[in-house]
Amino acid sequence: MEILFTPNALMALLTLTFLEIILGIDNIVFLSIVSGKLKAEDQPKARRVGLLLAMVFRIILLFGITWVMGLKEELFHIDWGFFEAGITGQSLIIFGGGLFLLYKSVSEIHHKMEGEEDSTSGKASNSLASAIIQIALLNIVFSFDSILTAIGMVSNAEPAQGGFGHSGALIIMILAVVISIIIMMIFAGPVSKFVNEHPTIQILGLSFLILIGVMLIAEGSHLAHFQFGNDVEVGTIPKGYLYFSIFFSLFVEFLNLRMKKSRKPVKLHNNKIIDKELKDTDVTN
Repeated sequence: MEILFTPNALMALLTLTFLEIILGIDNIVFLSIVSGKLKAEDQPKARRVGLLLAMVFRIILLFGITWVMGLKEELFHIDWGFFEAGITGQSLIIFGGGLFLLYKSVSEIHHKMEGEEDSTSGKASNSLASAIIQIALLNIVFSFDSILTAIGMVSNAEPAQGGFGHSGALIIMILAVVISIIIMMIFAGPVSKFVNEHPTIQILGLSFLILIGVMLIAEGSHLAHFQFGNDVEVGTIPKGYLYFSIFFSLFVEFLNLRMKKSRKPVKLHNNKIIDKELKDTDVTN
């Protein structure tokens, strides 16, 4: 336990907690959109259950690090001449999660564009149980992605070799997961409210989920060593580029929202709207 209070351990804990929060942004966006279709009284419960499931899945996976790492072993090999792949457990889970996220995001955008959401908001298909099942399925994928990042960040080598030891590394990763989930629980409510009150933010969030789904599909393909022809192998999409584009898009959208709020109030003169950006229009109609 003494090694946990060393500067290196504290720095690793802070860094990993920050990364867990960043990686959890897509989880909060998905939670906001799914819980936003529920009744107002059920939305906080869905968010709490969703984040608690994320924490439980990640801690279970951390205790089963050996099993998680064993999923890298090849299950079966495909060789069709023009296409070759070595399918692993990790690649199946991440690839399938990417497909699910892609399908869910595109279908949600379709419902919003077609106006189908308003007509189906009261149906049983949007029940709390249905929302929790969707959240649980996606949390499994997000948890794998998060744990693989944590394992790569914290060394489980012995302290004499510059690591934290198996027990020390495990405790650091569990603490990072618990702290990040608590922080996300605190901000999940305000974030969900903000997302659901602004349709443009909803579409932007769903677009982010499409990007993340594509990233997961590419990552799953890379883990399975998808190869086309003799030398064309699928690579991964750097997460730094993806999250930079997300934050930049959000920054631009916040500027747009700020600009709309700061616009001068419209003045009325003889039942005419006078605005610098609009032509005079009759408001009596």
